[in-house]
Amino acid sequence: MGKFDLFNKFNSAVIVLNENNEAVFKNNVFKRVFSDYKTLEKFSHKLNYNVCALVSNDVTVHSPIAQALISPQDFSAHVTYQTSNNDYFYYDMNATKKGKYNIIVFTDVTAKVNLDNLTAKNQNYKKKISLLEEDNKNMSKIKLQAQSQAMKLLLLNNISNIIRESIDTSAILNSALEELAQMFGAFRAYYAAKADNLTFKIQESFNKDEINTVLSFDKEVNAFIKNGKVSCLMCMKEYKEAKPFKELVQRIVLPIYHLSNLLGVIVLSTKQKTRLDDTLEVLDGVSSQLGNAIIQSELYKKNAEMVKDLTKALAELKDTQLKLINSEKMASLGQLVAGVAHEINTPVASIKSNNEITKKLITKIDDTQTKDLLKEINEIDTEAIERINRLVISLRKFVRLDEAELQEADINKEIDLTLDLIRHETKNRINIIKNYSKLPPIKCYPNMLNQVFMNILVNAAHAIKEKGTITIDTKYKNNNLVVKIKDTGCGIKEPDKIFFAGYTTKSSGVGTGLGLAISQKIIEKHNGKINVKTKLNEGSEFCITIPSE
Repeated sequence: MGKFDLFNKFNSAVIVLNENNEAVFKNNVFKRVFSDYKTLEKFSHKLNYNVCALVSNDVTVHSPIAQALISPQDFSAHVTYQTSNNDYFYYDMNATKKGKYNIIVFTDVTAKVNLDNLTAKNQNYKKKISLLEEDNKNMSKIKLQAQSQAMKLLLLNNISNIIRESIDTSAILNSALEELAQMFGAFRAYYAAKADNLTFKIQESFNKDEINTVLSFDKEVNAFIKNGKVSCLMCMKEYKEAKPFKELVQRIVLPIYHLSNLLGVIVLSTKQKTRLDDTLEVLDGVSSQLGNAIIQSELYKKNAEMVKDLTKALAELKDTQLKLINSEKMASLGQLVAGVAHEINTPVASIKSNNEITKKLITKIDDTQTKDLLKEINEIDTEAIERINRLVISLRKFVRLDEAELQEADINKEIDLTLDLIRHETKNRINIIKNYSKLPPIKCYPNMLNQVFMNILVNAAHAIKEKGTITIDTKYKNNNLVVKIKDTGCGIKEPDKIFFAGYTTKSSGVGTGLGLAISQKIIEKHNGKINVKTKLNEGSEFCITIPSE
């Protein structure tokens, strides 16, 4: 058994280095985890750790292995290991000197690091969900209020339809009397409004001469009326003061209530001798409908004004909702971009620093072929870093949330900025043709217009299934900025609906139907217009016109 075989029992990876920094032992875990290990130098290059070091040409400052070897004491660090497949693993590295040997132990903490990262993300998501739930509660309150008022309007509409779609009390009552007379075979029918206590005055009747006649009923009928019940009795007189019939007739007295308030009675007289008990059940619903209809008809003018105000309020609510959605969307995007930019800048700064160090080290290489190869790689990395920096700057420009005031902007440059950001949608697939005219500075909200351009350009890219062309024309004519964006996509089936909030031609989960609705509001905010011309299987053309002072 070798002197270091004990380390094969460790769950952590162990490597033992002699005084010449040569690996004299690697335990089984090390061999399995770091199977691509070739030399200590190459292995060291794959390890990285966070240090606050001054700018230095000494690459060992950034190498935890190098620091462990030169450290006179035990050395510990949290390191990152990058595999040949560009996967990242995290280890707690502990280096201990034992005589002429350096024993370095790598404990895998990747799961813990990933868990911590996921926990942080989860907390962030919970905060966002909490904010969204609060917004949803507020929107639900507004929705409930709107629904409540809409139900009142719907009830009024239903009653009007049932009672011959009239809003006039006289028309409502006459229509009801006609229907009831036909239903019960009545030869007499009238409505008497409550006058005083249980005294009534005829308000509507087939016999106009009876209008304003005052009448009353006996105690038995009054008891039915007080309890809101329908009275159906055989009698010789319709009411106390009336002249007697020549024969017994069946009389129906239907009390009309609104809530607990007695409004009046409908009286029907029929020569039918059959019992009407089953049919009378219908009158309970009629009584309620007529009571509501009478009250609503009296308040119709007030309700009509309320409807007008409500319609205006609903329109304003939709505009406000779109503005809130757009504002929240842009605010969230701005925060996201700021965070992404910060997260990108940190590793890019590290890469840039390493790239500069590499550039200086290349000059010291004697092998010409290796030197030229590394120089080419270094130049490619430098260009890539610059591209990342330009992309971050473009993102920051696109979400200029601090631009609350009108300002002058070069629209051609703003469109180019948007094209840079959607390059992943058009690259190697869509040919962009720019027919830019020389434009004066346009006073506008640049970040809002960028959002409009992005919505239209992304939709155009999605409409082109394989390869195609997007043509952009800009011009300044009669003090108006005109921007036309034309694509060779599949066209739009229902162009009249595309500016309605919630309407989308995309599949579920892909589109929200808010992009063009918000775009229209943004153009209206600029006192401009946006319209579309489209043909199926040929393409679409959006035209934006904005007046310039």
